[in-house]
Amino acid sequence: MTKKMSLRAIVLATSCFALSSLQAAPAAPTTASTLPKLIVVLVVDGLPNEQVQRYRDQFGQGGLRRMLDQGASFSNAHQAHGVTVTAIGHSAVLTGAYPYVHGIIGNNWIDPVTKKSVYCTEDSNYTYIGEETDPSDGTSPAKLKVNTLGDELRYATGSRSKVITVSGKDRGAILLAGKTGTAYMYMDKTGNFASSTYYMKQHPEWATKYLSTKPQNRYYGKTWSALLPASAYEGDAPEELNTPKAGGHNRLPYTYYSESGEIDAGYYASLRVGPYLDQLTLDFARAAVEGENLGRNPAGVPDLLGVSLSAHDYVNHAFGPESKLSHDHLQRLDRMLAEFFTYLDKRVGMDNVLVVLTADHGFPNTPEFAQTQHADAQRLDGNKLMAALDAHLAAKFGVAKLVQAWSLPNIHLDYALAEQNKLKREDVENAAAQYLMAQNGIVDAFTRTQFESGAVQGTHINTLMRRAWNRQSSGDLMVITKPYWYFGSGTSGTSHGSPYAYDTNVPLMVMGKRWIKPGAYGQYAEVVDIAPTLAHLLHLRPPAGSEGRVLVETLR
Repeated sequence: MTKKMSLRAIVLATSCFALSSLQAAPAAPTTASTLPKLIVVLVVDGLPNEQVQRYRDQFGQGGLRRMLDQGASFSNAHQAHGVTVTAIGHSAVLTGAYPYVHGIIGNNWIDPVTKKSVYCTEDSNYTYIGEETDPSDGTSPAKLKVNTLGDELRYATGSRSKVITVSGKDRGAILLAGKTGTAYMYMDKTGNFASSTYYMKQHPEWATKYLSTKPQNRYYGKTWSALLPASAYEGDAPEELNTPKAGGHNRLPYTYYSESGEIDAGYYASLRVGPYLDQLTLDFARAAVEGENLGRNPAGVPDLLGVSLSAHDYVNHAFGPESKLSHDHLQRLDRMLAEFFTYLDKRVGMDNVLVVLTADHGFPNTPEFAQTQHADAQRLDGNKLMAALDAHLAAKFGVAKLVQAWSLPNIHLDYALAEQNKLKREDVENAAAQYLMAQNGIVDAFTRTQFESGAVQGTHINTLMRRAWNRQSSGDLMVITKPYWYFGSGTSGTSHGSPYAYDTNVPLMVMGKRWIKPGAYGQYAEVVDIAPTLAHLLHLRPPAGSEGRVLVETLR
């Protein structure tokens, strides 16, 4: 029932509205001059926040320390999903979305229809430009189900804004570029940076000219030596924990060459471990800034440059974040960033640039080092575990091959086979989960039925795992290892992928003095907060799957 307002009420309401309108301050007009000319998004692959804090007193003045001192930095920022790997972490940065929405559930996963392994950015419809392309190489963002901040920026500006991304890994570039940006990635066999035919038919003139100089060849025979005095590394893990390798390739100094004695694919692949891949990535990013005139857009609109620095991940995998090599690599990367910021200051003016730095995941220590700290830490052979699970289910139900495929932590069961043998899906799931949870190294297991019914609730880790599970693509079981354990069958190095803080806690820094209040922030933050925060500052619609919050505490 609608109530009629009296004449007196209408007069009072109208008077109050008029008075409030007179008293309200006029909104500041949005102009191009109030927006950044260039947004730079830096993702350091495999950088745990603890390394930033542990080594911060040794940084120079212009790189990470500049971001810590002149920007907003969060000590309690996280990749807030339960499977912490490169593809998922990079997807989070500019979509603001979790895997259950954006669809990237791993670097690789099992296709639920074919039961074959697929790669996160593979797309056989496209090839690298001028480079050999394997079927599993990353060439497009087709599997990313939502758009990115760069896509929203180009939409809002009628495609006049430029979005360029560069990475040592195809997935690092493609998943930052989104649907309408342009990605360039390092080619292991040639040392070039190339794009794919998804983005263009041929490289622009600036890229062709830059690549013709073969900058990747200048490091042949070069040595990566310690940057700091020996005393600076005294707190690092003892080198004796790792058996020396032929050629010294788990010690400093570390020399780059190939077994053939020629500059070849072996040499180009070796550049991934150590500082030279990151230097090449930043050098190519400079060429892109100049070639595309980023930050000087003639339309007066912002541009976006995404740079994913891949080498720290390779170093940490090989030697662990506690190693001298990882320590030194971060110091060298810090100095590279300082040079890059100096370049941007001269080229665009840092007063016109907004910089974000984060990571796609953290890292645990190697089991060998963790054991010296009295941690229960081991590698867990996933293939042996899956064979044992299949044998257990066969013995229990009298049906072989109920475990159909796996890409851990996801496991796919053969529901059709179970149905043929008059087995209930839930019974097979529960039997598998109970068996897994009884195995040494496994702390929990979740089933498809639990996820679909909403039963995965309660704890923080349960929330992270629920976000990591995608109804269309994920497995019928998801498992979690115990802390400090991880799936791997080697005898050295370490890996990541868990919901534990050593894998989720990453740096999150934002610098831009016209927009950001400097400070050390202890509030909980997530990497998915980056996209909505940038959307707010750029007056854009947030990306479609964005669930993060605007980091209002950092804004001027």
